[in-house]
Amino acid sequence: MATIVICNGIGSLGSLVTAAGPGSWYAALEKPFFTPPSWAFAPVWITLFTLMGIALFLIWEAGTGRREVRIALAMFGIQFVFNVLWSFFFFGLQSPVLGLADIIILWFLIAATIAAFHRVRKSAALLLIPYICWVTLAMALNYGIVVMNP
Repeated sequence: MATIVICNGIGSLGSLVTAAGPGSWYAALEKPFFTPPSWAFAPVWITLFTLMGIALFLIWEAGTGRREVRIALAMFGIQFVFNVLWSFFFFGLQSPVLGLADIIILWFLIAATIAAFHRVRKSAALLLIPYICWVTLAMALNYGIVVMNP
């Protein structure tokens, strides 16, 4: 499905500014005890972007002539912009505070997208549950970094 490739492609844009290895700005930050290991982030995001692509396909397939489908697609697009922007705020600008502001907005946009998807196709909404769970963890991590690195 093209939507899987599109989601993984657009989602990978954040990696252009993400430097988390030894000697990086991120590596020097104090992090909460529940921070996942660095190697976990890539496979998790690939999985989430794949699930997002499948969900997007299921909504698209329902027919763009329907108003609720257009709304769901628009919500998806808006939340995806905030998803990509987080990397640019947090890593690119090295601003955990801007990252936190973005991810809080992102969380609500994902919730709204899940609701919009549910109105069109419940299975598509369910595919986004792991995404909002991961973003919830990421938001807690981001908050922890803000608090631990004044």
